[in-house]
Amino acid sequence: MKRLHRLRRIMTRIMIGLIALIALSLLLGRFLPIPSTLMLGRWLGQMPVTRQWVPLEAIAPSVIRSAIASEDQRFCLHHGVDFGALAEVLEDPDGPSRGASTITMQVVKNVYLWPGRSYIRKGLEIPLALLVDLAWGKARVMEVYLNIAEWGEGVFGIEAAARHHFGKPALRLTPTESARLVSILPDPRRRDPRRDSASARRVSARSLAVGDLAGCVLPRG
Repeated sequence: MKRLHRLRRIMTRIMIGLIALIALSLLLGRFLPIPSTLMLGRWLGQMPVTRQWVPLEAIAPSVIRSAIASEDQRFCLHHGVDFGALAEVLEDPDGPSRGASTITMQVVKNVYLWPGRSYIRKGLEIPLALLVDLAWGKARVMEVYLNIAEWGEGVFGIEAAARHHFGKPALRLTPTESARLVSILPDPRRRDPRRDSASARRVSARSLAVGDLAGCVLPRG
């Protein structure tokens, strides 16, 4: 009986510690530049990482529109999780896929979790995405997303991507360049944004229709 009581006490302390750690990380992540688990892995493996964190105001609005159009067209309408899209994908016998991941869920995966397809990871993503959306807000989620996404071998963040692929800062990217960059996100190590592609043209066409859907991120006026 004493062992069971001791075990419960240890588990309670562990849970309290995890909750406190998550709360602290959410607080710090609201204000400080944060790395992704993939970046941490490269640093630990002594592999190069190129990144320069920039605020949302230093990123061309066309990049934000392209990201929403390509990755999460309901970004401004949900609270971190698109339950309608998630329900459809979970019915797939092959398991959850990237198609159900909102931008917020991708941020959670890149900051807190691991890559791959599994119900366990998806189950952890959902509550964390709801917490991140509540604690950070849409603008900060988008800022983190664009600053930690991988855009090439060892190239992280939109500023490093813009300079690496187009030789200019992210603020000066054109709508076409923005669409081409966003279009490589599913496979950034193999795709070249400097080349025209059908996927880039699709992103470009969709971004024109985003309009006010980006109002939760883009400044008015």
